[in-house]
Amino acid sequence: MFPALETEVKQETLPDPYEDFMYHHLQYYGYFKGHRGSLPTSATHQHVWKNNPRYLLSGSFGERQGMIPDPLQKEKLLWPTCISSPVHRQIEAVSRDSLMLSSPLLKSRQLLHDEFGEVNPCLREPRDLFTFFSSSGPLQAPRWPIECEVIKENLHHIEWVPPQPEYFYQPTGNEKLPEIVGEEKGTVVFQLDSVPTEGSYFTSSRVGGKRGIIKELAVTLQGPEDKTLLFESRFESGNLQKAVRVDTYEYELTLRTDLYTNKHTQWFYFRVQNTRKDATYRFTIVNLLKPKSLYTIGMKPLMYSQLDAKTHNIGWRREGNEIRYYKNNRDDGQQAFYCLTWTIQFPHDQDTCFFAHFYPYTYTDLQCYLLSVANNPVQSQFCKLRTLCRSLAGNTVYLLTITNPSRTPQEAAAKKAVVLSARVHPGESNGSWVMKGFLDFILSNSPDAQLLRDIFVFKVVPMLNPDGVIVGNYRCSLAGRDLNRHYKTILKESFPCIWYTRNMIKRLLEEREVLLYCDFHGHSRKNNIFLYGCNNNDRKYWLHERVFPLMLSKNAPDKFSFHSCNFKVQKCKEGTGRVVMWRMGILNSYTMESTFGGSTLGNKRDTHFTTEDLKSLGYHVCDTLLDFCDPDRTKFMQCLTELKELLQQEIHKKFNELGQDMDLEGSWSDICLSDIESSTSGSDSSLSDGLPVHLLNVADELNQKKKMYKKKKKKPLQTRKQRNEQYQKNNLMQELKLTEDALSFQEKAGFASSTLHKQPTFFRNSENASSSAMRNEKPRLNESQLHGRDKGTSLDPSKMTSILTKNKERMQKRTKWRWRETVESRRSLSQHQHGMQILRAGGDHPGR
Repeated sequence: MFPALETEVKQETLPDPYEDFMYHHLQYYGYFKGHRGSLPTSATHQHVWKNNPRYLLSGSFGERQGMIPDPLQKEKLLWPTCISSPVHRQIEAVSRDSLMLSSPLLKSRQLLHDEFGEVNPCLREPRDLFTFFSSSGPLQAPRWPIECEVIKENLHHIEWVPPQPEYFYQPTGNEKLPEIVGEEKGTVVFQLDSVPTEGSYFTSSRVGGKRGIIKELAVTLQGPEDKTLLFESRFESGNLQKAVRVDTYEYELTLRTDLYTNKHTQWFYFRVQNTRKDATYRFTIVNLLKPKSLYTIGMKPLMYSQLDAKTHNIGWRREGNEIRYYKNNRDDGQQAFYCLTWTIQFPHDQDTCFFAHFYPYTYTDLQCYLLSVANNPVQSQFCKLRTLCRSLAGNTVYLLTITNPSRTPQEAAAKKAVVLSARVHPGESNGSWVMKGFLDFILSNSPDAQLLRDIFVFKVVPMLNPDGVIVGNYRCSLAGRDLNRHYKTILKESFPCIWYTRNMIKRLLEEREVLLYCDFHGHSRKNNIFLYGCNNNDRKYWLHERVFPLMLSKNAPDKFSFHSCNFKVQKCKEGTGRVVMWRMGILNSYTMESTFGGSTLGNKRDTHFTTEDLKSLGYHVCDTLLDFCDPDRTKFMQCLTELKELLQQEIHKKFNELGQDMDLEGSWSDICLSDIESSTSGSDSSLSDGLPVHLLNVADELNQKKKMYKKKKKKPLQTRKQRNEQYQKNNLMQELKLTEDALSFQEKAGFASSTLHKQPTFFRNSENASSSAMRNEKPRLNESQLHGRDKGTSLDPSKMTSILTKNKERMQKRTKWRWRETVESRRSLSQHQHGMQILRAGGDHPGR
């Protein structure tokens, strides 16, 4: 997909005057000893551009220089082949006009060119500083950790929907359980050498990953009769680490763990070549980590044949026989491994086929889709594409803002917001297909889509963890941690994707109400589609957070299961997106879990989900939003009534299980719902591993700074008595300071006697101001007092009045006493100064 740039090009045009000048200038001052031509010339780069039209410079797109160690890689931008030919022609025309200079003497890229390549004497319009895509639309090539080898091939899979339902595999009970023999008794035919694991950590990245020549990891065939399969996974989202041939048509496969960890093996995606049509092959993945899997209840792996795609337009399909999921008999003493085995017959000889855990959706697929949206003259009017942030490796995290332009500022301010995101777990590609279905509908010209854009502002982050998607991780980012456990993180540089997402939502909440937050995930142990939410204890909104899931189950009855939904908030899930956003104030905050398998409901019972099924759920989310916000609240109230009935049934069931009787007529609504529901421990959510070792010190330092910053702040006063005392103390200090200033001024000016008549008025005004301030100050209750008032321990009004009266009298008494003392001291000082003046004039002191 990313052919290497030409590095040696003969210069057949005129010498570059800029290079010639710099060559002589640097050589004259002794700074340059190289040969002419070692500096990159414009003519050389022109030759590269003309022969490689896929690449455009990325300098104008705000790429962080610190993240790009290799200068040549800055020029490697992905030019996808998955976009339509008209778009290709348009982009190639723009690239020719904007970058291919007809003369090597011209260095500027700001001059415009006509269709014949001649320069027009005018400057192009400045680029939009915030928009990432434009009509010229170059895409940034994926950036990989520098340890990763990446093959330079363009992989593109067609979208295809099977004409017939793909049913679950029905076990016969005679499935073989192959014994794992390993490389001691087999032959290694594919193995990645440099794979970063736990103990190491991400340092830097570049386009194309590891430098140097890409090694041939697969074995060399001995001739046309050699039937050994050739394996490969060094492409986007691939993660096969080792393949061992244990028999002619039998292979043991080891998956690569998430980078910089030693676990999270569930997702798989790899390629095989040199197939034989009539043979039955067996593949066994030997290092899966989940004790339970959908493969035990009929789920099949996915296979893709390139020859079928080219000749019959057939894409991914469910294949496999003798499917078993079982515990590995080889125990390393640390953790148990599980095996997945299946047999397959390839459709063609000498074919190239792919296997995957679920339908892949890569970072490049997303970029191709977003480019088509940006180049659509209609969709680009109401869908603004921005860069939310850069990931740890420097890949762009995109943010879409979708809404119709408002006619007035008041209309714009009245819109509520909806926030959607996907792929925080990179191996859960289900989320991307649901997101694609949502975007297809909300960007369409459907009347319902137009209405939604009129009343909502949609904030969409379609791929939260692009680094993990690119390298083929299942759960983690390049920090080696599950991002959906770190939404409360303070480490912006280590977890930028979720830090900026949370910050974006925080700012959004300051502008407008966020009606709905939903993060799209995938689930490997339960069928159907369902939501995890949060349980609100406020009786004003009791059961309200369950209305949207119930409505969605009615709109998609053959895919969505309301009974699989759960609304319990566990302590171990406090760092997840749905809980953090709920605590920030979003009542309807959800995680949508879509299965890797299929449906057990309605017409789709016992069949696998296709990409079309998942995309249809994106449409149903939009449809349910309209029902949820219908000004006619009939549907909403009907759902609340139904929820109460369902909850009564659940309570009866729980108490029957416990062997207890309970009258639910009057007090049943006071039962805590979290006590009724089971936990979400059956979800795919992993427990937090904490921070990586190399980030612990950073987090401690930030926490210490945060604590010191809090210590510097004045502690809030807890009681009214303390506030009164503090107020009186400040008032007296202010009066004393004013008195000292006045005395100093009087001594310098020499008119102390005239000031004595003004001081009582001044202090009287000060006293009146103080008492009026006290009268205007409203009593504020701290948090503990508020809780006490909720419990029925509110203060008696008569006691409050007496307390205020005593405080007022005490303050007035202190103020008057202080004023009297000050006046007497000033009077004696004035008499003393008056006597000194008489003595200087030769008179008698009045006191003598």
